[in-house]
Amino acid sequence: MVLEHIFPEDWLEKRTWFAFVLGAGYSLVGILLASMLFPGDPALVAVAFTSLLLLPELYKMFDMEERRERMEKAVTFKALWRDDIDLIKIYIFLFLGILMVYSFSTMLLPSFETNTLFREQLEIRLGQGFAGQAVAGVFGSDLFWSLLSNNFMVMLACFFLALLTGDGAIFLITWNASVWGTIFGFTAKSASMISGQHPFLVFGTVMLIVFPHMMIEAICYFLAAISGSVISKDVLLEKLDSDRFMEVFSFNLYLLLAAVVFLLLGASVETFVLENATTYKTIIDQSMLALRMF
Repeated sequence: MVLEHIFPEDWLEKRTWFAFVLGAGYSLVGILLASMLFPGDPALVAVAFTSLLLLPELYKMFDMEERRERMEKAVTFKALWRDDIDLIKIYIFLFLGILMVYSFSTMLLPSFETNTLFREQLEIRLGQGFAGQAVAGVFGSDLFWSLLSNNFMVMLACFFLALLTGDGAIFLITWNASVWGTIFGFTAKSASMISGQHPFLVFGTVMLIVFPHMMIEAICYFLAAISGSVISKDVLLEKLDSDRFMEVFSFNLYLLLAAVVFLLLGASVETFVLENATTYKTIIDQSMLALRMF
């Protein structure tokens, strides 16, 4: 692929912040292409285009990751941190770039355009699908277990998609970023109609509340995706009964266990925040009231 050879192999790893630009830029390209080629229902197609554009860089990163892990002599926390931290940073910046494009687009575009461009994402606002109660504003009983089960399914989907396809988890990660961005932007825009505040001010308030647990959950998905992708690459390069395969497998098994730790932490933090975030509940109520009025 042409995109795979634009930059040197380790270029993005040395400039992890530039992943934000790639995530935002490719999201814009994906949305524009989808709206032109599939104007009737561009939402999922835009996510697919964005994911395809991101794949070449991620493929190089996973290849380097697999080579590093094969060189490690033992599975240690220090080695895991050293080998994976740059890739996790890249995922974080990609995720934030995508999220911001969808948030700002939802707030800036007219309502009839957002309802068409982001129809699939907006349907998640009632808590359906791989989104969770945080974006939908659903605060019911057994909140922790509801959040945990939903996030666990997303984590497993990221791991197995990555394991089976090598890079396929980027679609789910891009989808989640687009859903969270769209819903937060939509919530801020509609709530501002009732509160009289600027949508960007309301959006900033929402992000201050949800950002900590949102990123903990996102890192859980990133770790699962990295684990599955690197194991998938190693299956192609090594015999299943070789020492090198077992070394890489051990590294990524610990990485998957780390994802489970972040899963539990994210659900705990999110439960605490949502049960005590009266400001967020007020914003959600204002958003729902605006929908009924307008």
